[in-house]
Amino acid sequence: MAQENLVVCSTCGGVNRLPPGRNAGGAKCGKCGKRLFSGHPEDVNGRVFDHQITRSSIPVVVDIWAPWCGPCKMMAPAYEAATNELEPDVRLIKLNSDNEQAVSARLGIRSIPTMILFHGGREVARTSGAMTAGQIVRWVRDHLPIATA
Repeated sequence: MAQENLVVCSTCGGVNRLPPGRNAGGAKCGKCGKRLFSGHPEDVNGRVFDHQITRSSIPVVVDIWAPWCGPCKMMAPAYEAATNELEPDVRLIKLNSDNEQAVSARLGIRSIPTMILFHGGREVARTSGAMTAGQIVRWVRDHLPIATA
């Protein structure tokens, strides 16, 4: 029997249970009513980031970035395009390293942009430097323990 997915809302941090076979693409948060998957990577705060990593049963990719970073701004459209391709099998979020310095320090961020893939509460893979949408999608799929559509 397939297990339900736990999906954390990137807006409010609420944990939502999605039954097997439910179309997650149209699902809304039971706490705030926002769509769980919008095709747009939300810029989250430290609390929501921690919920995403520790409470979500789906893989989570975080892009650590800063508004002054040229390569970060250059990669933003590619990251958004990758979100459209990977959701709802994988959650993509953004974390502003200037606003969330404690989280960035805890993660050991030395350069940006840095992407980290988490699954089951653990870091699975990490890469730094700007990538195209195709490279992001390939990197995520190459490092997942299970194949995604």
